[in-house]
Amino acid sequence: MTTPNSPAASLPSAVNSVDISPNADRTLWIATIVAAICGGLYGYDTGIISGALLLITRDFHLSITQQEWVASAILAGAAVGAIGFGWSSEKFGRRATVIFVTMVFVIGSLACAFAPDVTALISARFFLGLAVGGSTQVVPTYISELAPHHRRGNLVTMFNVAIGVGILLANIAGLLMRDQWGWRPMVAAAALPAAFVCITMFFLPKSPRWTARNEGLGEAAEQLGRIRSSREVIRREVREIHSNMQRIDTKEKGWKGLTLPWVRPAVIAALGVAFFTQAGGLEMMIYYTPTFLTDAGFGPEWSLWASLGVAIVYCIMTLLGCLFVDRIGRRRLMLIMGPGAVVSLIGLGICFALHPTAGSVGSYAVLAFLLLFMLFNSGGIQVVGWLTGAEMFPLPMRGAATSAHAAVLWGSNLVVTATTLQLVQFLTLGGTMWFYAAINLASVIFVWFLVPETAGASLENIETALRRGTFRPHIGQSPRILDNI
Repeated sequence: MTTPNSPAASLPSAVNSVDISPNADRTLWIATIVAAICGGLYGYDTGIISGALLLITRDFHLSITQQEWVASAILAGAAVGAIGFGWSSEKFGRRATVIFVTMVFVIGSLACAFAPDVTALISARFFLGLAVGGSTQVVPTYISELAPHHRRGNLVTMFNVAIGVGILLANIAGLLMRDQWGWRPMVAAAALPAAFVCITMFFLPKSPRWTARNEGLGEAAEQLGRIRSSREVIRREVREIHSNMQRIDTKEKGWKGLTLPWVRPAVIAALGVAFFTQAGGLEMMIYYTPTFLTDAGFGPEWSLWASLGVAIVYCIMTLLGCLFVDRIGRRRLMLIMGPGAVVSLIGLGICFALHPTAGSVGSYAVLAFLLLFMLFNSGGIQVVGWLTGAEMFPLPMRGAATSAHAAVLWGSNLVVTATTLQLVQFLTLGGTMWFYAAINLASVIFVWFLVPETAGASLENIETALRRGTFRPHIGQSPRILDNI
């Protein structure tokens, strides 16, 4: 029974004393957009290598293996950063960790720009990767813990939109500025927005969920007062957070919590989607489109324009996904778009196998299938990939779980990027496209059988479904988690 002095009894007074900001919705949007800029930094810092690699190869006389190391060093750093900043996210909070991450972005960008040789450049890109990995661990978590449940998909996928914008800006810089600027200023340009985010984050709200667990429900209510416009909404949300905190057992905290049987369905679903998000070939296209097309006989200028087209499609589709992911649903969106990615890669493989020449019908077919793959892949699983890790895991082990999720994303990305050019030599360019078509087909099958729909459910609803054993897809019905609790 609740006693007068218990935390539950003090909730009404804690909420009633909260000052509700008249600019709550605006503050929520500002916090989301500023934090999501880290996604733009990730997109820019990884995408800039597409246009810069040709210049770096010329300056440092790189072999194929060295090119792969330059491209993939940032991914190795990201895998490490995803784990390391997960600890910081739990210890110091989501907001503080975003500040740490942006400091690393500033230092890493400048270190890359001033690298005197290829060894220094690879080391600097590894260091920069720590920030890239850390941002993908903490930013989606920060936004998901700020967002109301009915808008969580839209707000968290702002991170994806920012990635697309960053990649687009990187391709524009690679196409239009590489001759005027050279690769060093192109790389250094990311330091300025990173510094802006670092300073601005000091004035934005903390995560209410992290605050409740580490600083108390009263302080969590204060943070909610900055981003919620209704006292009744704050009261209900604080009660849900409190109810879930009451069930936390020390055995559920951190990495050991991920081994619990009732958490396993979320681990399988989220980490599986994370793997297929990167292993499906999208990063291969972003990093190596100019290299593929140049090797296939297309001119460097034509190849860079095609790479820009890839970035534009990615940016548009992630924006559309952001707008509609809460309406369509996570699971349904992946099942709708996944088969299109499979067919597009099969077609692209056939075109490459026929060895089209620049200006022929076959060359335009290559471009068409390439853009179609970007449309289906970036508008489907890419929209959902970062979101699942931010929303599927219970609060006690969320920091460790999102670290594992980001590490799987970056680990699979690293494997793809580090092996692509050698895979092309072994299987041919057409065979490589068919190989990735098979991976995309496997992702559709995986989602159909193992990934439930989480649209419309609060983070606390999802945790309740896991504890009750109802976190599973109902084949053919695709119900929400809310329908199962």
